[in-house]
Amino acid sequence: MLASFSTGQIIRIVISVVLVMFSALLHEVAHGWVAYKLGDPTAKEAGRLTLNPAAHLDGFGSIVLPLLMGLMGGPVFAYAKPVPYNPNRLRKPRRDEVLVALAGPAANLLQALLGTAILYAFYHGYVGLIQSGVVISTDVVKWIILVIESYVYVNLVLMFFNLIPLPPLDGSKVIFLFLSGKARQTYYVIQRYAMPILLVCMYVLPYYVGIDPLGTYLNATAGNLYDLLIAVI
Repeated sequence: MLASFSTGQIIRIVISVVLVMFSALLHEVAHGWVAYKLGDPTAKEAGRLTLNPAAHLDGFGSIVLPLLMGLMGGPVFAYAKPVPYNPNRLRKPRRDEVLVALAGPAANLLQALLGTAILYAFYHGYVGLIQSGVVISTDVVKWIILVIESYVYVNLVLMFFNLIPLPPLDGSKVIFLFLSGKARQTYYVIQRYAMPILLVCMYVLPYYVGIDPLGTYLNATAGNLYDLLIAVI
């Protein structure tokens, strides 16, 4: 499988995987940090309020899965070990559980905005140096821009992917707040099939049916927002 990839393509895949791992790590830490601020110290007690990768990365979800997805040519996803929290220890469980869930996607949005700011500063700083007569390797500049742009895009994809209202994704906890009665019972039924639904959308429909609902959704959300952010550069 690797033989069909050029060295540059392999480097791009590795860069994407590293960026996804780092972004997913901050995503999980954000969950634990917000839970701690809202009265639940479970993550802190478990030693998970740390940026040490060893405390968060999952062998399959953080390394093997994104590598396989990158080699298959699709969008690169990854997950870290979920940060533990106890809703019963939150000060206002019904409200705070939603805030804890939204903390992860919010962390990805902040990273995307930070990446955009860094890209803006780098690009205009580079242009200024060129105008001043400073000679800089264009290859180095291209790789730096690639890494920063990938960082922005990866975080937007992680944000919108996690907002999908299917367990175990963060969006499921948000939508659950607004359901009651029969709607809530129906959602309980859907929860049992959430993972198969995600797998079908990610692999079966695109590769065997030619329909890519997940890709369409991510293009309409993460893709369009990425284009909007990069346009300001």
